[in-house]
Amino acid sequence: MQIIDFVILGTYFVGMLGVGLYFQRRQTGLDEYFVGGRNMGSGHIGLSVVATDVGGGFSIGLGGLGFVMGLSASWLLFSGLVGAWLAAVLLVPKVKTVGATYRHRSYPDFLAHRFGGPTAIVAALVSAIGYAGFTGSQLLAGGKLASAAFELDLTTAVLTMSVVIVVYTALGGLQAVVYTDTIQWGILFIGLTLFALPLGYTDVGGWSGLRTALPPEYFSLTNVTGLQVATWMVTIVPIWFVAMTLYQRIHASRDVATAKRAWFVAGLLEYPAMAFIGATLGMFARVLFPTADPEMGLPLLIRDVLPVGATGLILAAYFAAIMSTADSCLLASVGNLVDDIIGTHIAPATSERSMLTLSRVLTLIVGFGSVGFALYVPRVIDSILLAYSFMVAGLFFPTLGALFWRRVSGTAAFWSIVGGGATTVWLTVAGTPLALDPVFYGLGVSAIVLVVLTFAVPARSSGVRIQPNPN
Repeated sequence: MQIIDFVILGTYFVGMLGVGLYFQRRQTGLDEYFVGGRNMGSGHIGLSVVATDVGGGFSIGLGGLGFVMGLSASWLLFSGLVGAWLAAVLLVPKVKTVGATYRHRSYPDFLAHRFGGPTAIVAALVSAIGYAGFTGSQLLAGGKLASAAFELDLTTAVLTMSVVIVVYTALGGLQAVVYTDTIQWGILFIGLTLFALPLGYTDVGGWSGLRTALPPEYFSLTNVTGLQVATWMVTIVPIWFVAMTLYQRIHASRDVATAKRAWFVAGLLEYPAMAFIGATLGMFARVLFPTADPEMGLPLLIRDVLPVGATGLILAAYFAAIMSTADSCLLASVGNLVDDIIGTHIAPATSERSMLTLSRVLTLIVGFGSVGFALYVPRVIDSILLAYSFMVAGLFFPTLGALFWRRVSGTAAFWSIVGGGATTVWLTVAGTPLALDPVFYGLGVSAIVLVVLTFAVPARSSGVRIQPNPN
């Protein structure tokens, strides 16, 4: 890297921190911090959704999959398209309508409205823990990128990225996150399309170079097992129904139509757009750096292949993608703790200004605490799927019950969350029979508990509706 590349990167980071300071001065309460004032348009929301979901973690992880399996890696983000479009039709209208009436700010608010406080508390804990882990996966992705770019050891690189991301998020809240997501996604998409793809294609020797260097199966969409695709679908599609980050953006949208448009746009940008860009760049990296760690291939390609100036721009693009996801996930985890647990059940009389201060303090604590997870799980894609599995296994079926089955009771939903989440954690540590991912067993336990207890304890004896949020 040359001086101009460092100037571009430095300018970018200073600019992001400046945006955080700008919105920090404009905030007057938790509505601005967590749901952006509830009046945002579909363009900003849609780009923020895809930037949050794909982000740097999936970008680096998808490049690693392209490195080891070729174009079949694109199936990973096909699950994002399916999840986004299903959520647009089945979830968004109900959540936005109820949320606007009762002033919801979060996913647990929705469950509390249907099932009562205990279910909302356990859901908030699961979501907070899962998103803290997911934040760690983004810090790991940023660390790998910084490690390759600046030739740092991984621990130092992760710590450096953590400082920028955590401090920026603590300052700005959701408005800073959404508006900068729009800029960040533009940098990422344009940079990859106009620079990384054509320059990488030239460096590998064009089509003939790729065909010579890579096995034939890399150019097929069937170089992946059916079980692997099923695992991705089961792990990723449900996250669109239980993700705190997405509920925040539903509530931040101007109206139902705005939110639905945003979700349809996000799905298309995930697949085919980012799916094939990421897989293809991973293939380029395999040709140029065949002995590298697969998830280091893309960072090495950016550092060693691109010309002066373009290197700084593309690095800024990837750092942008990482920040887009990390800040959103960190904000979601803190929102679960502050708004859904402390503000609702532990200290409901606390003033908004005090809660806003607490939110910023906990953002720093949770953010820097996620560094441990980032250094514990060595592969970005594994850390992402682990966090997803924990949330999905417990939360998905109770959410479906809240949406479509009025008979489901608060008792059934509560124990379904506990049973599914605990099963997944236990089998992740102890190992699973057969070859199935722990999320399959967790979902199975969650579904069985939900159905059995629904008939044993019907909703009329345990369901509770909360009052509208006065804030």
